[in-house]
Amino acid sequence: MTAPLPPAPLAPSPAEPISWTDPKRAEVFRGWLEGIAPAHRLLPDTVRLASVDASFRRYFRLDTTDPAAPTRIVMDAPPDKENSDPFVQVAKLMAEAGVLAPAVLEWDRPHGFLLLDDLGRQTMLDVLDPARPDASRPLYDEAIDALIRWQLASKPGVLPPYDRALLERELALFPEWYIGRHRGIAVEGKLKERLDRSFKLIVDSNLASPSVYVHRDFMPRNLMIGSGPKLGVLDFQDAVYGPITYDIASLMRDAFLSWDEEFVLDITIRYWVAARKAGLPVDEDFGAFYRAVEWMGLQRHLKVAGIFARITLRDGKPRYLADTPRFIAYIRATAGRYMELTPLVRVIDEIEGTSAITGFAYGRV
Repeated sequence: MTAPLPPAPLAPSPAEPISWTDPKRAEVFRGWLEGIAPAHRLLPDTVRLASVDASFRRYFRLDTTDPAAPTRIVMDAPPDKENSDPFVQVAKLMAEAGVLAPAVLEWDRPHGFLLLDDLGRQTMLDVLDPARPDASRPLYDEAIDALIRWQLASKPGVLPPYDRALLERELALFPEWYIGRHRGIAVEGKLKERLDRSFKLIVDSNLASPSVYVHRDFMPRNLMIGSGPKLGVLDFQDAVYGPITYDIASLMRDAFLSWDEEFVLDITIRYWVAARKAGLPVDEDFGAFYRAVEWMGLQRHLKVAGIFARITLRDGKPRYLADTPRFIAYIRATAGRYMELTPLVRVIDEIEGTSAITGFAYGRV
């Protein structure tokens, strides 16, 4: 069972200073918040920073006088840097699918301010203990339930397609940002040839999977534990229509957490069994399905390693790059299982200065 949230505070929380690079935007924000405050029983003086993610979005929390909803969340998404339309669209799709996601209560579209439900302060990642996988299974079962609800609602033509062009653009982040800019290695000659050959195999494999709605960052850090039976889902604005293997690969090959192979297999089998029972288009052979999940995971790991390097070098957020060794370990271990991906293993060995490894594990790094 999930742990309940701590009780709501009896008095309004003191406001914490929020920094603004644009004083005019700060003034517009204050005016907007004060304008919607009466309708939602908001206390504008309590607004404080809740979190900042890898994009240009920020999230604030503020108190209300409504006992049924003692706090609300405000998203600050500057329109010149972030398009809030997909967030609003996917939030509606998730609600229609029976998935718990923040409801959009107010939206100042021209300025990129949104008032949202507050799904709590505790993420699934906060309570997981990598040393106690058995205790984590109930939470993963809840995550699987949410994922299957989301996938069952899938319809073509609603979300952007996760097509070859997008898959290739994602993979291109790795040679450009991780190898070229972070490692300072020229992507040319045999190295480029090996990457190109491996990337084509990975894209072809991923495009062979049936398509469903894809959250695209379905991991414990984006799953919220509340007082109800369902996990809340956040950070869904980049959702697409693509390979059914993506979100389970994302869930079990996390950016911030590693599990041993036995647990990864166990949860993936649980998902596969539940998905088949629900009538989702997963392969009838688990071995074939698991191979497709692994190759989809390679796509994600290569992409994220590139993104984390870009966030560090372009956006000045170095803390993300600290997690790249986990992704490099995932890439080497998974590629090492498949003879046709030997060229990719050799690329990793060359850029990381490592030597070939044998066996396979999701060892903690």
